[in-house]
Amino acid sequence: MSALRDLIVGEAELDDEEGDESFDEETGEVRRSKQGTNGLNGVNGHYDDSSEEEEDDNDEEAARQIREGFIVEDDEDSEERERRRQERKKRRREEREEEEAGLDEEDLDLIGEALPDTERRVTGEPKLKKLRRGHKEDRDGKPRGVGDIFDDEEEEEDIPRAGSRNMVDEFAGFIEEDSIDGDKAMGEEDDDADILRKPSRNIIGIKDASGLDEIALEDMKEAFGTGYEYDWALELQEQEEDAQAGIDPDDPDAMVKGIELKDVFEPSQLVDRMLTDEDNRIRSTDQPERFQLARKPYQHLELTEEESREEAVWISDLMLPKKQLDADLREPFQKSVSKVLEFMNIDEYEVPFIFQHRKDYLIHARPVSVTPDPYNANVPDHAIRAEKLLNQTDLWDIFDMDLRFRALIEKRRALQRTYDNLASLSENFNDPVIEEMLPTAVTMEELQDVQDYIHFQHASRLADVATLNGTQTNGTHRRPGASKMLFDRIRTGKVYGLVRAFGISADAFAQNALKKEGRRQFTEDPTQRPDDMADSDEILDPPDYSSGAQCLRAAKAMFAEEIALSPKMRKVVRQTYFLNGLIDCHRTEKGLRKIDEQHPYYDFKYLRNQQLGDIARKPDRFLRMLKAEEEGLVDVRVRIENFENFKKRLYADLESDNYSEIADAWNRERREALDMALLKLDKVMVRGVKEALRTECENQVAKACREEYGKKLDQAPYKPKGMVLGTSPRVLALSNGSGTFGRDPICWAFVEDDGRVLENGRFTDLVMGDPERQIANGADVDVFEELILRRKPDVIGVSGFSTETRKLYKHIEDIIEGKRLLGPEYEDEDGTLRNDKLDVVVVNDEVARLYQSSDRANMEHPGFAPLTKYCVALAKYVQNPMKEYASLGRDIISITFDQAQRFVPNEKIIKALETAMVDMVNLCGVEVNEAVSDLYTANLLPYICGLGPRKAAQLVKVINLNGGEVITRAELVGDPDQNKLAAVGPKVWNNCASFLYIDFDPSELDADYLDNTRVHPEDYDLGRKMAADALELDEEDIEAEQQENGPGAIVRKLIKDEAQEKVNDLILEEYAEQLEKNFNQRKRATLETIRAELQQPYEELRRNFALLSTNEIFTMLTGETLDSLCEGMIVPISIKKVADDYVEGKMDCGIEGTVPALAISNRSDVSAKQLFSTHQTVQAKITYLNRKQLSANFSLREDELQRPYRKEVDRMRDEWDEEEERKDRESMMEKNDVSGRTQRVIKHPLFKPFNSVQAEEYLGSQARGDLVIRPSSKGLDHLAVTWKVSDNIYQHIDVLELDKSNQLSSGTTLKIGGRYNYSDLDELIVNHVKAMAKKVDEMMGHEKYQNGSKADTERWLTTYTEANPKRSVYNFCIDPKHPGYFFLCFKAGQHAQVQHWAVKVVPQAFELQKTLYPDMRALCNGFKLLFQNMQSGKRR
Repeated sequence: MSALRDLIVGEAELDDEEGDESFDEETGEVRRSKQGTNGLNGVNGHYDDSSEEEEDDNDEEAARQIREGFIVEDDEDSEERERRRQERKKRRREEREEEEAGLDEEDLDLIGEALPDTERRVTGEPKLKKLRRGHKEDRDGKPRGVGDIFDDEEEEEDIPRAGSRNMVDEFAGFIEEDSIDGDKAMGEEDDDADILRKPSRNIIGIKDASGLDEIALEDMKEAFGTGYEYDWALELQEQEEDAQAGIDPDDPDAMVKGIELKDVFEPSQLVDRMLTDEDNRIRSTDQPERFQLARKPYQHLELTEEESREEAVWISDLMLPKKQLDADLREPFQKSVSKVLEFMNIDEYEVPFIFQHRKDYLIHARPVSVTPDPYNANVPDHAIRAEKLLNQTDLWDIFDMDLRFRALIEKRRALQRTYDNLASLSENFNDPVIEEMLPTAVTMEELQDVQDYIHFQHASRLADVATLNGTQTNGTHRRPGASKMLFDRIRTGKVYGLVRAFGISADAFAQNALKKEGRRQFTEDPTQRPDDMADSDEILDPPDYSSGAQCLRAAKAMFAEEIALSPKMRKVVRQTYFLNGLIDCHRTEKGLRKIDEQHPYYDFKYLRNQQLGDIARKPDRFLRMLKAEEEGLVDVRVRIENFENFKKRLYADLESDNYSEIADAWNRERREALDMALLKLDKVMVRGVKEALRTECENQVAKACREEYGKKLDQAPYKPKGMVLGTSPRVLALSNGSGTFGRDPICWAFVEDDGRVLENGRFTDLVMGDPERQIANGADVDVFEELILRRKPDVIGVSGFSTETRKLYKHIEDIIEGKRLLGPEYEDEDGTLRNDKLDVVVVNDEVARLYQSSDRANMEHPGFAPLTKYCVALAKYVQNPMKEYASLGRDIISITFDQAQRFVPNEKIIKALETAMVDMVNLCGVEVNEAVSDLYTANLLPYICGLGPRKAAQLVKVINLNGGEVITRAELVGDPDQNKLAAVGPKVWNNCASFLYIDFDPSELDADYLDNTRVHPEDYDLGRKMAADALELDEEDIEAEQQENGPGAIVRKLIKDEAQEKVNDLILEEYAEQLEKNFNQRKRATLETIRAELQQPYEELRRNFALLSTNEIFTMLTGETLDSLCEGMIVPISIKKVADDYVEGKMDCGIEGTVPALAISNRSDVSAKQLFSTHQTVQAKITYLNRKQLSANFSLREDELQRPYRKEVDRMRDEWDEEEERKDRESMMEKNDVSGRTQRVIKHPLFKPFNSVQAEEYLGSQARGDLVIRPSSKGLDHLAVTWKVSDNIYQHIDVLELDKSNQLSSGTTLKIGGRYNYSDLDELIVNHVKAMAKKVDEMMGHEKYQNGSKADTERWLTTYTEANPKRSVYNFCIDPKHPGYFFLCFKAGQHAQVQHWAVKVVPQAFELQKTLYPDMRALCNGFKLLFQNMQSGKRR
């Protein structure tokens, strides 16, 4: 048992493949080998030689002598210890010798001079690091190339001679393998073996290295010694090292036992594999994993009883406004919240457990009067109405709010400790403001106000506290800034008398503004005017304040600062902002140009007077506003409605009521001070309001994503007629991807109901013929029919990437109809067997698109084409959508659930999506034995209540150690009698037990039927009691049955007798009343669950498989939404066919349409062929859009195109600045008129009438290297080419047109940058844009390229050189601010600064330091030479 436990303490098992030394591409650190150094055979890295055989012989001889009595056994231990000690000394000596023994080149030179016949080493080479690759060439005396300077796989570095400090030594660490030829690559394996082999200090090794004969070796030994002269000192050093490391010299395995995972793996590897000490602690701690992760910052925080009561009230107050409950439900609601917090914090139950097994505490039952029945006096005059107080989303909100409250308490306690430390300096110290505001602060903002007040008011005392406590001030002390020090001098100087003369303190003024109960604080006027008092000797304080004006300004600034930092005053202003705040959106000059009517930000370009409630109701709009503000397009301003009235009310609370010239003068100064304070407060409050709104809007978007994800998860497997809901069907999935139907292949895969892919292939021609018109069936129709008849799928799934998929769907339906292919048999209502037409459905492919190119798909189906893998994922989605979503892991963030989710941090979205998955997985449960054997099912385990990725992996591991099968739920907590290890602790088991079910096997004596239900083990006795009552068994019958067949015998009998329906006769209200009366347990809802589970265990509760709606199919196949494409819009179309009376065109999204004769042109005397030609791109207005058929009608009439599309928006009065909009429109029209621009249309398929913003938006979803040609803002003799360099990086190329026949035609000579000339657009595309795109691909595919920002690359370089201090390294990364440029970042050693050079991509080459290089190999080597020359110049 102990051995087994050692296997599962949470430490990971190591794979053999992970033992090799390698280099971490992400961190830049070197991974150490798991096995012995240098990969030698034998134990602990020493050689297997004949000495081991001698030791074996000695052992046998010793054993024989013991038997014969020649050796006393009592001495065996001491001799064995001595032998082991000698072995360890020998090993250490060998290791040390191997590191230091090799003769350096100077020694070999010396020997070579004594022995002239000995081959001399090559001279004249620079002294370089020893290379792993190329070292054979060194021995052969071949000269090195430039690339050898930067060998990527160097292992050791020779110690340079004194005085040989040339440039190459410090630069030899730049690593590059591009110059290694094929012969070297073929010999790589032998080279590696040579380097890994340890050099020996014995004579043979030296002879091999130097080519010396025996006589020379003897001379050398006399001259240099053997190297063993100082072994005595080394042994003493070894003993000291052992003592420091705590290694027992008598333990032969001491060195091995001391090795930990962190000694073998990189830290990043341990984090990715969840093998850190923290991960092991989470695994071993008996607490739900999600609780541990979420509460990690507050794991040592324990709430008092008073704080727990405060928390229930605090959370209830936050939730009640949104719940909108009746007044009489507020108290029950607060009690329910308090109970949920008790379940979470004391019992440590997760949300699914509370929702499933404590549901009665989430419901409030109250009597409701009913109209009496005059004909039946026995009818009660009231009925019980159950009000649901909390749903599952509310429980997750309570969990999040609990974390927020803990953060609040932690900060409050820290501030209280700070205040106590301040009070400890003086017995008479007290601050009423802190004592009043700190205990009542209920938000982090209010606590921050108190903290700011403390640092302002008591900065000098805080410094004293820091000095006394050794700078430990509970994390709240900050170094005072210059302004704080200035105010401290005023506070302690004579000028502060002028501040007191204002007649009222900042706190008293704030108390007046709060309008709380209590006596109003009145302002007292001094007897002197402000300027006279400021000029008095009592106030003047030279040299800083030598004039009255200076003193008065300082006093007003001090009083304004006190007002601005008063916690009460901030509370007043904050409340006013949130109650009466308005938000205006003002476009900037940049926004004026960039935000046109088609821009996604136009709906708020002139937005005004938005109340905070209106903003919160449209979270996506406000998040877009903040994003636009970050981009410099708009300015989002927050202001108080009727601010002047608000300021007047504050004036009244601050001013004195006296009527005199002195009072008027002081009131003027008070008003000026208040104005100064309000300016300061405005900055603080505006920032706080915007951040609070951002947080609220982000939370709403995250909840919307959770809700949408929950709908996607709430789908049972597709259910053909006759099948039980929840049963997986057999699926045939087909797709033509983005190909054209009838021309490109159609991939298909057949997946069995257990998820196995039994067959796959391709079709090309699936067109059903027409016998009446003598059109034969397509070549693959019969093959398709044979496949259906042979495999008998229950449903056919179809999907793809373009509108061509609809054609595939229609043709499949035609074949099903024409060939009368039928689905599975089923019984109708009369019990008659029948078959219906085989179902064909369009499948949601959002998971399949991610799966087809994933590593998981390559691992599961390595030989499949990507489109076939796509079909496999479609089929599995039809079989169980929840499993497919769960298999995505963190890639789920790639799916769009809400259009605004891109404005929300990914972690917040992932957290919300995880809660939805947790809810649905626990609703459905997981068959634990299936999860052990099936990877797709195992993906669900981390979402089980109480578990997480670490505990789920531990669970599977222990079950496998216990035999690979679980018979009962009780086994999961271990059974010492049966040698069963505990897979989870008691608390985690309480959480997860009811959600892990075990299929009931009547033949297994220990099996319990209730283990196959949603009933929790704590309620098994209730279930057995209900079963016994349903069978009408008395206590003696129950006892006899249980003694014979165990505790589950009664339920077994109920099932065996098929008497489950009898439980419907039980009166559960009586059970519930007895339980609440006798045990104080509310179990009414639980009893209903037990009754349902006894009749149908783990019934499928998800909704039926959701077929895609017309709009969803439209969006999936076109990428367009209801807002992005609708009737009335003007879009570019590519003309496919031109006839006299109609034109056919196709939009970029794939929708094809027709231009009727009357919609071709305003001119009736011109035919369509005279105006248009095929492959021409023109602007067209959508007059009709059929989303189901994916077709449209267009208009090309000039009068239609002159009326741009404008989305109708129903706006409230005064919320849109129409006047500024009109002025901006007129201004832009004037600019266009001045420039004389005329819209151009170039006859080229890639020409689009876009501006730069529209071009970038269009290319956003395109591949790297794609481009559009568009009109230029520089005039009619210019064109612009916009091409996609990388994601969110676009280069705009100015093309000068020469030799034009007219203004609107394309020039016959196209010039770019004064350097490149082309004869037409196609040549420009191929030889310029595509050539640069190839170079970008070459750069980004190179091993030295880093995916990430420049800062990420610099961190990588720093990490690498810290792990490898003697090396230097370089990498490339993209420059997002300058499209077409890359950074070459390099670090020449650990202590060198990171430097970067710009690399420009030009057609057919890379440009570095004004030098062109044709490829990456040449670029890398050129860089090395440039750097080498630069270093040489520095030395000279």
